[in-house]
Amino acid sequence: MRVGFIGTGSMGSILIEAFIRSGALNPEQITATNRTIAKAERLAEQYPGLHVTPTGKEAASLSDIVFVCVKPLEYKTVLDEIQAVVHAGQILVSITSPVLIRHLEGIVPCKIAKVIPSITNYVLSGASLCIYSDRMLPEDKELLENLLSHVGSPLRVSEQYTRISSDLSSCGPAFLAYFLQRFIDASVQATGISEEEATLLVSEMALGTGKLLTTGGFTPASLQKRVAVPGGITAEGLRIMENELGGVFDDLIRTTHSKYEEDVEKVEARFFGNQIE
Repeated sequence: MRVGFIGTGSMGSILIEAFIRSGALNPEQITATNRTIAKAERLAEQYPGLHVTPTGKEAASLSDIVFVCVKPLEYKTVLDEIQAVVHAGQILVSITSPVLIRHLEGIVPCKIAKVIPSITNYVLSGASLCIYSDRMLPEDKELLENLLSHVGSPLRVSEQYTRISSDLSSCGPAFLAYFLQRFIDASVQATGISEEEATLLVSEMALGTGKLLTTGGFTPASLQKRVAVPGGITAEGLRIMENELGGVFDDLIRTTHSKYEEDVEKVEARFFGNQIE
C-alpha cells in the first residue's frame, strides 16, 4: 500500500511522522509534496526512503490512499490538478471540516473519506473522526481505520456533527491547554510557586485525569463528585467556576459553529462560483 500526502504543513507532517513512528507505514510507502517543497524535503531527510514529488498530481498518481492536507480554500485548486490522474479504486482523504463530501465527489471519481485528526495523534493517542461517502465500501473503511488505529482511535461520526465533534476532539486540546495555562499563571502569581513546578504538576494531573476518564471508568460528572467533598475546598472551587464560566462554553460552541458556517460558504463559493445565487 502506498500513501500520498498533498500538503506537509502542521497536520500533514504530524500524520506522516505518527504513521512512521507507530510502524503503520514505512517511509518507502509514503509520497509527499508541498507548495513549499523544502518542507517535504526536510521530512525526507528525517525519514530516509520517503519519496518527495514536485506536484500533487504525481503524488496522487503514485498512491492508493491520498491525504489532502491543505487549507479549505486551496482544495479546489488541488482537486482540479489531480482529477485527471485519480481513479475509482483510490481513496481520497480530506482532513478539513468545511470541505464537504459532496464538494469532493463533484470533482474526483475516487472513494471519499473525511478524517479529522487531532494533535494528540502525534503521541499515538486521541480520536480520528471518520466520515465516509457512499462510494466507500466496508473493506475500504476497514483498510483506512486499520491505518488510523496505529495513531489513535478512529471514530465514525455523521457529517452533520463534524463541527461539534471537531470542537471536542481536535480543537479541544488547545482549549484545555488554555485553561491549564491560566491555572498555572494564577498559581504562580498568587503563591510564588515556580512556573516549571506548576507546569509539571498540572501536566501530570491532566495525564492522570485522562486515564481516569478512559480506562478508569469515570465520567466527568462522576469524577467531580468523587473528588469534591461537600463543604470542602474542591467543592468551593467548582462553585466559583460554575458562577464565572457557566456561559463561556455556550459562547464557545456558538462561535466555532458560526466560523464553520462562514468557512463552508467560502468553500461553496470557491467550488461553485456563480452557480450560487
